[in-house]
Amino acid sequence: MANPAGQVYRDPKRWLWLLSLMAPICALLPSTLVALTGIKAFWWFGVFVIFVIVPAVDLIFGEDGINPPNWAYRQLSNDKFYRWCTFLFIPLLFAAFAIACYLWADPALSLLDKVGLAMTIGLFSGLGINAAHELGHRNTKLEKWLAKIALAQSAYGHFFVEHNHGHHARVATPEDAASSRLGERLYEFIPRSIIFSLISGWGLEMARLRRRNHRVLSRHNEILQAWAMTLVLFAVAIGLFGFAIFPYLVLQAAIAIIMLENVNYIEHYGLCRAKRPDGRYDPIRPEHSWNSDQRVSNLMMFQVQRHSDHHAHPGRRYQTLRTLDEAPQSPYGYAPMLLLSMTPFWLRVMGPRVVAYYNGDVTRANIAPQRRDKMIARFGGPRPVPKPAATPEAEPTSADSAA
Repeated sequence: MANPAGQVYRDPKRWLWLLSLMAPICALLPSTLVALTGIKAFWWFGVFVIFVIVPAVDLIFGEDGINPPNWAYRQLSNDKFYRWCTFLFIPLLFAAFAIACYLWADPALSLLDKVGLAMTIGLFSGLGINAAHELGHRNTKLEKWLAKIALAQSAYGHFFVEHNHGHHARVATPEDAASSRLGERLYEFIPRSIIFSLISGWGLEMARLRRRNHRVLSRHNEILQAWAMTLVLFAVAIGLFGFAIFPYLVLQAAIAIIMLENVNYIEHYGLCRAKRPDGRYDPIRPEHSWNSDQRVSNLMMFQVQRHSDHHAHPGRRYQTLRTLDEAPQSPYGYAPMLLLSMTPFWLRVMGPRVVAYYNGDVTRANIAPQRRDKMIARFGGPRPVPKPAATPEAEPTSADSAA
């Protein structure tokens, strides 16, 4: 890749991007590993990969720190190699899904083994949503359709609309369902994000269809298109393997959705865009997302961990995303952060980081309304002004009585 001055840029990570295909490949492996070793714990292989192997290799190989030069941006963006990494992710993921359906229908497999397999498929399907996320931000019709197809397995098709037009517009504000708040617990955030993201996605799609003079219940509805793909996928799977696999289809989709929302929880926790006097929020900048730059998990997850640059410049393809110094830095990669978010230690680790980022003034953060006073008392900042005591009504005067 040459710039006008004749310099040539060679991406040092070019072939390492094939590691992004490790997630669906790992989803293909449980049955083979069980057959080779006889160890039934391999049905839970996804849990081991995401929460043990990935954090371990991240610890070994450390942070990336390599940013592509600005002059190579156009050439990197137009290089088809990087697109094929996202394209190949989808057939591999569906191949793993098909094998799982066959195994869920097998009466020889125990309930515990089937649940472990559903957990594995669901976790990697959650990473499939990450592939859909990358594809859904692109402008080509092919990539947009592939994004909807990638969301079919998780039954989360409205993400295609809500993420691009809702979350990216409202990120790091109290109005955004997918931006977690300081003091908000994970089990509170997930249902809030699921419910209000769905409501927001429908509202945005209805408004778009009305602007284009289309009916809401029509083939032009992009949410219905994505949901129809889920319906067809699940119907074909049940038709081929029987209704006995239905609970596992639901379970793997639920795990994928929880995985996605757990990632949402850690990406913007407590961060808030300042509100201007005219009521508008500050423009979206790198400081409105937590950044993480662990080398291996970045390669496996299409650099979604460079989330600050992604939100500041959503048109950038994953291979062009940069790690930015002005962005707040997450203490660990996504996998350890997912585990941490499930524990009582989350607030102890992240609360001080949020407050430190706002120079000790916790009131500048995006605080859970029901815990605002508690967070101010714990972390400091301007205290709410107490309301004046109500004054007793004056006794009516004789003139008032006469009136």
